[in-house]
Amino acid sequence: MVERSIMNITDAARAILARNDRGGYTVPTDGLYPFQWNWDSAFVSMGFATFDIDRAYQELERFTEGQWDDGMFPHIVFHVPSDSYFPGPDVWQTEHRHPKKPTTSGITQPPVFGMALRFIYERALAENRTDVVERTCVLFEAALRSHRWWLKARDPDKCGLVAILHPWESGSDNSPAWDEALARVSTITKTEIRRQDTKHVNATMRPRNIDYQRFIHLVEVYRECEWDPIKQWSHAPFKIADVQITAILARATLDLLWIASHLNLSDVIKELSTMHQLLINGLKSRWNENIRGFVSFDLISGKNIEKLTQSCFIPLIAVELNSHQRKIIQDEIERWCQGMVVGVPSTAPFSADFESKRYWRGPVWAVINWLIADGLRKNQLVELATITEGNTINVIERAGFCEYFDPITGEGLGGNTFSWTAATYLVLRRRLADS
Repeated sequence: MVERSIMNITDAARAILARNDRGGYTVPTDGLYPFQWNWDSAFVSMGFATFDIDRAYQELERFTEGQWDDGMFPHIVFHVPSDSYFPGPDVWQTEHRHPKKPTTSGITQPPVFGMALRFIYERALAENRTDVVERTCVLFEAALRSHRWWLKARDPDKCGLVAILHPWESGSDNSPAWDEALARVSTITKTEIRRQDTKHVNATMRPRNIDYQRFIHLVEVYRECEWDPIKQWSHAPFKIADVQITAILARATLDLLWIASHLNLSDVIKELSTMHQLLINGLKSRWNENIRGFVSFDLISGKNIEKLTQSCFIPLIAVELNSHQRKIIQDEIERWCQGMVVGVPSTAPFSADFESKRYWRGPVWAVINWLIADGLRKNQLVELATITEGNTINVIERAGFCEYFDPITGEGLGGNTFSWTAATYLVLRRRLADS
């Protein structure tokens, strides 16, 4: 009976990916997010890889249709028109910088693509799929161009920490980590703000209107820079050296190194090794004993961002901690999860910034738990990783494939039938079965 129930939920997860398929690419969920999102699709491709290798490759291939000539992967690819999301292509106006179709947004998102490519390629090899080498090489080249863009455009001083110029680039849009920096951004916009998200989801679960005013003001600043990365860097009113992005980039760089070694792409191995070491050194410099984790850095104010958010733990996917740090991280994650129905909350529940239902200010996100669990495993904290994975599986089985979850009640929040939540379930459930 239990096995049949698990199979039913697995079938439901696969059905969500099929339902959100728009012809070789997946939308996060119907209505609320009607386009292809950058890191969403990377996670979704890994979910597909648990049962359909070809469709997994196709997810990444369709996404690369939006890659810019300079290597940037945009955060949204507008394959087909839709009026159920704001801001759309008419606000971004990226056509002169990226004249090709499909049109895209002008900013980026966490670079999970390289991680996804290795995951899919390894699954293909496990299934003795020797026919995927050419597809892997093409996608590898796209990923490498993206990594080069990150280092050139977002770490011009070679500090080993890449920067975000908009909160949307972090993936954690309204995180408390951005409060102080975002407060410096003007709320004045030329664009009429026509929010569509609150027509689909209760406003108490979404960023506030004042957040959107600042989000759109930043879009306008960079639009006036004609989306030129050099101009954007010099004019940015919001510029954060982000440990979450840097950690994902470092981990993805290591994954590209693995692919390059496996495919004997010797001409890029030295470049990737140098890139990886630079990022690891940068991340290690961001350990903070007071916060008991890693902290981002505000490049405009020159201050550490000492906010208790999930980004404190994401560097575990890239950095090998010493025994002292491992003990601190274990104790801290356990403290964050104490008294919660499900962890890990995206903001510490004992923080004044914590809101259990508001987007990135408290709710639990399945993909974040996936990353944290991977980082815990990398750092020999296997028991805590297994607990985190098990709690994620359990809350999805109880509450459904929701966008995020209330850590206090376990209630499903945000969008329903969410693609990356379904993908997380498929990957973690498969991992549990394999173990």
